[in-house]
Formats: sequence, C-alpha cells, structure tokens
Amino acid sequence: MLEYIEKYFAELWFLLLEMSPWLLLGLIFAGILKVYFPQKHIDKYLGKSDFKSSLNASLLGIPMPLCSCGVIPTGISFYKSGASKGATNSFLISTPQTGVDSIFATYSMLGWPFAILRPVVAFFTGIVGGVLTNIFIKEKPAPVSPFASFTIDAGATGNVTTCNDDSCGCDEPKIEDTRHSVIRSLDYAFIELLQDIAKWLIIGFLVAALISVVLPNDFFSSFQGFGLLEILVVLAASIPIYICATGSIPIAAVLLLKGVSPGAALVFLMAGPATNVATITVLGKTMGRKSLIIYLSTITVGAIIFGMLTNWLIPTEWILSKVMHIHGDGAEHEMLPKWVQLSSTIILIFSIISGYFFQKSLKKMRMKKVEGINIKVEGMTCSHCEANVKKNLELIKGISNVIADNKNNIVKISGTKINLEKVKEKINSLGYKYVD
Repeated sequence: MLEYIEKYFAELWFLLLEMSPWLLLGLIFAGILKVYFPQKHIDKYLGKSDFKSSLNASLLGIPMPLCSCGVIPTGISFYKSGASKGATNSFLISTPQTGVDSIFATYSMLGWPFAILRPVVAFFTGIVGGVLTNIFIKEKPAPVSPFASFTIDAGATGNVTTCNDDSCGCDEPKIEDTRHSVIRSLDYAFIELLQDIAKWLIIGFLVAALISVVLPNDFFSSFQGFGLLEILVVLAASIPIYICATGSIPIAAVLLLKGVSPGAALVFLMAGPATNVATITVLGKTMGRKSLIIYLSTITVGAIIFGMLTNWLIPTEWILSKVMHIHGDGAEHEMLPKWVQLSSTIILIFSIISGYFFQKSLKKMRMKKVEGINIKVEGMTCSHCEANVKKNLELIKGISNVIADNKNNIVKISGTKINLEKVKEKINSLGYKYVD
C-alpha cells in the first residue's frame, strides 16, 4: 500500500513539473489577451446571421481562456446585446474546447500534434454549429440594448466615471479601473483566471495520477480494435461531466499512455470541456431547444468524425512517440531544465493558494465596505459570471454599484430606489437563479 502511495505522489509531482511552465506561459498570454483585446470590442463582429459572423465568432472564441461555465454567460451576453444565434452558438462551441492557456499546456504533455488538432477542431466545429443554427433557426437576434456598449471593469483603485446616457439610470458615480495594463493583466491571469480553473485543474492532476498508478499500462489496448465503439464510450462518459480544457490534458495524456487511441483521447478533449449537465440546462433555457440540439449535435457528431479521422489518417505510433517524448524517464527527453520546471511549479502552487485567500479577503472587505442589499443568486461559477451579473445589474435604473461573490452565491447591490423585481427578471434572463 505504501508503495502505491509513494508512486501516486511521484506521478503527481511529475505531472506538475511537466505542465507548470506551460501553464504559467499560457496564463500570461491570457492576461495580455484580456487587457489588450477586451470583450467589449468584439460584440460588433457577431451581429449578423451569416457565415462571416460564425467565422468571426469561432476565431474569437479559440484563444479565449473560458471554460464551459464561463463561456455561457459571455455568450448569452453577446446574444442579448445583438449577436445572432448562429454567431452565439459558434462562440459557445469553439471557446470551451481550447484557449491560449490550454494550447501551451497541451503542447507540454501531448506534443505539438494535439496542440494543433485542438484549435483546428474547435474552429471547424464552431463554424459548422453557427452555420447550422443560421439555416435551421430563422428567429431574429435579440434586440440590441441601448446600453450594450456600456461596460465597467471595477478595480481595486480607480477614478470615478458616470454614464453619458441618462436613461440607463446611472445616477451615482461608478468605479473605472485605472491601474497599469501590466497590473491588470497579471491580476486577471494569476487571480481571476487561475482561481476559475484551479479547482478543476487540481482534480485533473489528482485523477490523472490515480489512473496512472491504478490501471495497467495496457489496460485500454484491447479496446482499440473496436474503433467507433471505443469513441462512443468515451463520448458518453465525457458529455455529462465537467472539466475545463486545461484540466482535461493530464487525464488525456495518461489515458493515451494506458492504451486509449488518439482519436478517443481527442473526443475526451473536445466533449469533456464543451459539455456538462449545467451548461446544457442553462443553454436550453436561454437560447431555446433548437439551439441546444444543434449545439450538442455539432459537438457529438464533430467529436466522432474528428476522432475517427485521427485514428484513420494519423499513425498512432507517431502521435504516441510525441507523448512518450514528453513523458520519457531519461534526462535527454526533458523539454525544459529542471530548475525551470521546479520554480514554475512553486510559483503555480503559491499563486493558487495565495490567490484563493487574497480573492476571498478582498471580496469580504468590499462586501463590508459597501452598504446595500444582499440577494442570493445561484448559478454563478466563476469570475466571468460575477462580471456578467455586475455589468447587467448596473444598467438598471437606481443601481450604482454591484459586488458579486460566486463562492457564497451572494450579490450586494447599492443605490437608490432599487426595484428588486427588475433585478430578479434581469438575473433570471442571464441564466442564473434569483433566490427569494
């Protein structure tokens, strides 16, 4: 028993060493993308029910580090701001499958073939989903809100600004983030984004290490001859579970080394991050049953097709050689020096732990500092959900500032003559649940 425990922690440490440098690099790129290519600048590319809008939405979604829980409120926000259903579905399909952070991490553990395959598959499935939505759903996109262009990012420090449109009800000053772009980039990368994916990243590492220790090296080898059946089994297991694009990587790597075919591993990398029960429920409620059917059909059929094509067209030994190159035991197989791996692992662990307590204490301090009404909102799962709730509630007349805490499902609202019925209607329309 002691031998298995030692082997488990040795495998866990190995996975951390291999992925940490690339995770940090991906987080940095994600922070740069967030600051210099903000969400408010991309809404205008998604408004028409045509091929170009679906193409734009898929292209925009690929580098974004949003998991399936974070992409839903973002996609719904696009839709309610005037994006077509086709473009919205395209964005919802392509975004959670990959991201700038997961691309680097995929390269670190699965090699460059999978690092290229993931964004390519996400791109094509996103476009197909958008085009199919435009063909089969003729509904007009939601009317553009007169306040759609009004967005505020509240930082720790900043100047006071007000809305120029009197009709939006911004009768009290709001906070505008004036911190240096480097600070905002690092804050998003190592606090907001890292805390969003930390839970599922840790689960991914723990499960991958467990699989590596418990299952024999050739456990899945006997299933490779079943082809389509193997892919369908992996697909069925992937759809209901939730795991982020980055957290799925160590599990896929270990499955490959245990005998799962590359095509089946690709299916897991596609369907695992893109679908889960919560996402399916929210999407069906907000976008409609037809959009949900197209969304699920595109992902499942796309996963089967690309999984089969991968097994047919790309030699398994060649793909595994890239993975084995990364997981080799000898020093000659190491991609990065040990000191880089070790220092990156320490920085990653420290960032996860310190970021958790910093974010928790900061929200607690803000909640105490601001006087207002506390309401309970269920369904917020990440910082993107918090930002979405904040942005939309601050557009309601009478509301000046909003603080959202997804960990405790609490939203604090301050202002004058707050209409809670309008607040409830807005929150429910975004796909969350206002609890009376």
